[in-house]
Amino acid sequence: MAFELPSLGYDYDALEPNIDARTMEIHHSKHHQGYTNNLNNAIAGTDLDGKSIEDILANLDMNNGAVRNNGGGYYNHSLFWTVMNPEDRGYLSGELKDAIEAAYGSKDEFIAAFSKAAATRFGSGWAWLCVHKGGKVEICSTPNQDNPLMPGVSCGGTPILGLDVWEHAYYLNYQNRRPDYINAFFNVINWNEAERRYAEAK
Repeated sequence: MAFELPSLGYDYDALEPNIDARTMEIHHSKHHQGYTNNLNNAIAGTDLDGKSIEDILANLDMNNGAVRNNGGGYYNHSLFWTVMNPEDRGYLSGELKDAIEAAYGSKDEFIAAFSKAAATRFGSGWAWLCVHKGGKVEICSTPNQDNPLMPGVSCGGTPILGLDVWEHAYYLNYQNRRPDYINAFFNVINWNEAERRYAEAK
């Protein structure tokens, strides 16, 4: 069964002024759609056809560039849309708050560490907050469309928060001001979704 482009669950302009409507429209309907189409083409007629995206990535042949790039692009963006929300965002609390404070000291120190990972990722890539079995959390970043589900990539574990720092994610509005875009991301994080993902993954 072919993968389908997931809906955002909110309008393209819903995250303004933090992320503008035109960027969201292009990012979702062009970039994510492209990864979806190319992933389907790459797995058609292979033993990967019919498997979940998580299974595909966890057992990936890292030399298979088509599946690595497009499977990563499909999964990463599917997570990205859900960890932002224009209205019902909640706030950092509960077990996730405890885990973040245990690892980084405070929410502010976590934000600083995550922002640094996103800002210092050279070229295109992603910043992640991952959870390991048992509940420990860790920040890391990956190049291009790689993610921590893939074999031998960065911190491992299960991503529960991800920030796209490819230029197409922010350039129309922020140009080369990646730190401003990173700061804006923290205004729209869906902490309810991050908490749900944490509970499921730990």
